[in-house]
Amino acid sequence: MSPLLAYLALLGLVGLQRLSELRLSATHQAQIVASGGYEVAPEQMPWMRALHSLWLVAAVIEATFFATELPSWLVYSSAFALLVGQALRWEAISTLGPRWTVTIMILPEAPPQVGGLYRWIRHPNYLGVVLEILALPLLGGAWMTALVFSLANGLLLRHRIGREEAALEQSGGYLDAFENRGRFIP
Repeated sequence: MSPLLAYLALLGLVGLQRLSELRLSATHQAQIVASGGYEVAPEQMPWMRALHSLWLVAAVIEATFFATELPSWLVYSSAFALLVGQALRWEAISTLGPRWTVTIMILPEAPPQVGGLYRWIRHPNYLGVVLEILALPLLGGAWMTALVFSLANGLLLRHRIGREEAALEQSGGYLDAFENRGRFIP
């Protein structure tokens, strides 16, 4: 298999992974609503969906037609960052269990989740996504995709995290539970 085909297969697997996560999220979201929860900032979800979809499409296009041969140290670093990003996201999904969704869902009166990686940082899932959005395109020589979508993701996350943390605090106990934890760095 050629390196390009292997890379496109990897992009396809990540795309399938994202689709399966959307199904899991929908199940969790329905459970949260049934338990009296509600969604916060639904207006940002179309932007998040577009960013994640276009990120994969842009990586395919750039890797296929405009790829740049990157130094091997950068490719290996990107592979490592992608694996770390995947591990962070899956640990966050596992730790949050039925409270994990791709939307911002609030379950009133539910205490903040402080186990797993949340013992050290506030947003391991978002840190994992940041690493993935940067690293996955670089594996295919798609540095423009990595740069543009990392910047766009940063802007969206800035808005999203602010809304999420405010809603979690309003629900109760978030700031007290996380006052000594960084958002992305312990």
